[in-house]
This record gives sequence, structure tokens and C-alpha cells, in this order.
Amino acid sequence: MMKTTLRAILFTLIFSASAAYAAPAWVSDEFEIMLRSGPSTSNAIQLMIGSGMQLEVLESDAESGYSRVRTPGGTEGWVLSRYLMNESSAREQLERLTSDLTNANSRGTSLGSQLSAIKSEYDSANRRIDTLEREKAAAEKELAEVRSTAANVLGINEQNRSLLDELAAAEIRADTLEQENRQLSSQTMRYWFMSGALVLVIGIILGIWLPRIRWQRGSRYDRF
Repeated sequence: MMKTTLRAILFTLIFSASAAYAAPAWVSDEFEIMLRSGPSTSNAIQLMIGSGMQLEVLESDAESGYSRVRTPGGTEGWVLSRYLMNESSAREQLERLTSDLTNANSRGTSLGSQLSAIKSEYDSANRRIDTLEREKAAAEKELAEVRSTAANVLGINEQNRSLLDELAAAEIRADTLEQENRQLSSQTMRYWFMSGALVLVIGIILGIWLPRIRWQRGSRYDRF
């Protein structure tokens, strides 16, 4: 009786310690094991667990060789401890590594695509910079031509103003010369008119005076 009580206390302590610490375990990749309702072959089979499945170990019974586990679906039961491993099976590890490698290759392809896209954007940016530099050089050349043209226009405007001033001065001189010419023409006409009048007066005087001279001479001759 004493031995049975000690066994029950020991089992309770082991169960409590195992419940406090649940360790992961994987089913061996060589078997499909049975999940039983108790730690013996006399207990009912609850599930058939396939190899490679990860289980949560709740407790282990070294005397019976069973461990109480919980499946990912939440079902609890007992399985033989020798069919459990501390790490996933080689097949699971191979599948995981293959999946990781595939993902890495996919990421590498994605990174390669991103790198190609970045390189394409970089080349496009360089081409755009070259285009902008050419446009800038053309704009600077055009601006220089505009400035040169503007300077020429200013010079031409200054020459035009100078020519206009000279033209105005020439017009003033022409008006002055024309006025002087009119004055000279008027004076010449007056001179000619006065000369004509003087000649006419002299002619009249001579016309009057010469007959008298002749008459006086004739009278003298008659006296003799």
C-alpha cells in the first residue's frame, strides 16, 4: 500500500513537471504511430499520426515508455517515446531546405529583377541628364544670340536716332536754304525790277532830253 501511494505521488509530480514544460518533438519519418488514450497498448487508438508531424510533448513516462503529447489540432494522447525525435526528420528538413532554397532563388530572381529595373532607371536618368544638358547648352547659346541681337538692336536704334537727328538737322538746313533761296529770288526780282524801272526812266529821260537837244541845235543853225 505504501509503495502504491509513493508511486502515485511520484507520478503526480512527474505529471506536474511535465505539464509545466511542454517540449516540441517530431514523429520519426520511418513510422506512422498510434495516438492512444493511455500509456499502454491496451488503451484505445485515437489517431494515426503520420511521420514528420510536430507534436507538443506534455509529459513522459519512462516506466511505460510512453509520452503524453498534443497534436497541432489540439488532440491529446499517448505515443511511444522511442518514435519521437528532438528535431524534424531528415525528409522534413530536406523539404524545408528545398523550400528555403526555392524561396531564396525566387528572392534572388526578384532581386535580380529589381536590380535590372534600378539599372534601367539609372540609365534612363543618365539619358535624361544628357538631354537636359544639351537643352541647357542650346538655351544658353540662344540666350547669347538674343543678347547679341538685343545689343545690335540697341546699337541700330542709337544709329537710327542719330540719323533721325541728322535728318532733322538736314531738313532744318534745307528749310533755311530754301527760305534764303526764296529771299534771294525775291531780292533778285526786285533788283531786276528796279533795274528795269531805272532803264525805263533813263529811256524816258533820254527820250525827252534828246529831242530837246536836237531842237536846240537846229535853232542855233537857223540863226546863222
